[in-house]
Amino acid sequence: MNMRKITSMTMVWSLIVLTFNSIVLYVVPEGRIANWADWRFWGLDKHDWSAQHTTVGFLFIFAGLLHIYYNWKPIVSYMKNKAKKLRLVTGASGIGLALTVIFVVGTLLEVPPMSTIVEFSEQIKESAAQTYGDPPYGQAQSSSLKGFTSRLGLDLTKSKELLAAAGIEAVDDKEMIADIAKRSSRTPQQIYDIIKGGSRETGGANQADHSVETPAQEGAPPKSGMGKKTIGQLCEEIGEDCDMIIAGLKKRGMTIDPEQKLKDLAAENDMGPMQVYEAMVEIVNENKGQ
Repeated sequence: MNMRKITSMTMVWSLIVLTFNSIVLYVVPEGRIANWADWRFWGLDKHDWSAQHTTVGFLFIFAGLLHIYYNWKPIVSYMKNKAKKLRLVTGASGIGLALTVIFVVGTLLEVPPMSTIVEFSEQIKESAAQTYGDPPYGQAQSSSLKGFTSRLGLDLTKSKELLAAAGIEAVDDKEMIADIAKRSSRTPQQIYDIIKGGSRETGGANQADHSVETPAQEGAPPKSGMGKKTIGQLCEEIGEDCDMIIAGLKKRGMTIDPEQKLKDLAAENDMGPMQVYEAMVEIVNENKGQ
């Protein structure tokens, strides 16, 4: 087979895929909203589109390098002046370089039309928040129903009654909001809308007791990137005894590898990262109460 032709056609097809992916990623909602609304296009979520954009991008780069190799002579000829002397910057290459620099610098300086392109994308993403709803906190869809209601100052029993009244079958306290939404053909935002009326008489989340000392006791989520951190890193971040937390998690039947990333550990235990973190919070509070 002709490698030159294969290389050229690989560039063409990968460019088509990259172009389409770029359009999708240009309009896709922000990650927190896409996850909260279970946003999908052609059955693929934002992570799927981003992942294939990355891998196909590498394919395009590889094919591009091969294309340069197979077309080195004509490329070199483009860099020669009328006297046939090699120049790094000729008329054609100079214009190409200038256009590239203009777009790079223009984007950094936020000047039109580069800034207009970026701003239009931001407007689309902001409108998505109004359309799909904004999660009350990061990774809220990965929280258990118990953790979710506790964080938002909602009564757990009343929330379960509201879900039942909406035709959603019995819900386990430890079931993730995302799972409840999925099996009831709803989005996490719609589940939240159903149980909003389950506020405690003592007030909502804004009236919660914040007199406790550590992030774990408060039930506040750790800093961003929780799923990429290990149990040890999270323990250090919230200032709690890691051995005590690991022992508590094992008592709950979880398989624990302290060096494993939280998202991988959660998947191995058929849970969500936020559920594991909520379990850590419960263990801390249980030990503080002893």
